[in-house]
Amino acid sequence: MTNQRSVVVTGAESGIGAACAAAFGAIGDAVAVFYFNDTAAASLSVAAVEKAGGTARAIQCDVADPASVDRAFSEAERAFGPASVAVNSAGINMAGVKVRDMADTQWQHMIATDLTGAFNVSRRFIRGREKASGPAALIHISSIHAAVVRAGGADYCAAKAGVTNLVETLAIEEARNHIRVNSIRPGMILTPMNERAVEDLAYRHKLEANIPIGRAGRPEEVAAMARWLASDEASYVTGASFTVDGGLSLLLGVGA
Repeated sequence: MTNQRSVVVTGAESGIGAACAAAFGAIGDAVAVFYFNDTAAASLSVAAVEKAGGTARAIQCDVADPASVDRAFSEAERAFGPASVAVNSAGINMAGVKVRDMADTQWQHMIATDLTGAFNVSRRFIRGREKASGPAALIHISSIHAAVVRAGGADYCAAKAGVTNLVETLAIEEARNHIRVNSIRPGMILTPMNERAVEDLAYRHKLEANIPIGRAGRPEEVAAMARWLASDEASYVTGASFTVDGGLSLLLGVGA
């Protein structure tokens, strides 16, 4: 891209979100670094965007709260203009608790963050485009668990499966408005959400043995997909989910 775009990345203080922010900074975009509560981490993400060659501003945002999302987007718009790209990476990981043992609050917190949060970000991004021109791209960071379930992950798997249908519905609703909507389904990625795998090499290697490509993924590899989906090269791509997992989700029947 030759012209600087206004880009919003939620959950941009760490992991995949931080990598996405830096990836867009590397092509000269202005990035609104939406973060939940870690101001220091958000500042590091801003510095990474600027070091890569972009412009950035840290903006606090709770994606589960529509008013917070609206305030954050309004601040980003004042700084950089209407966003033409939004990457929704904010989310929490599965609880590892079976349905029979899961508290109401756990279920509600997950759905509010990973599914309703995706809705809130999507709606505000789209509304912000009403007076804007040109193409736009909305990208949700989902998970292979949108399609591959795991015991103890009912809250997470249900939320991510819901994101799939949200993305597909938005894609047909907004295609004529030149807004493309897609999702990325990462597998095992070395981020703070997978802290044990990052810190415990023996544990990580045990898990990596289940991945055909033989290793865990890096946040930058997911960010590269996000950057492509937001580019002109992906101008005919909408309503799709892209798996980035080293082949892990292909092994559904192994051992049965």
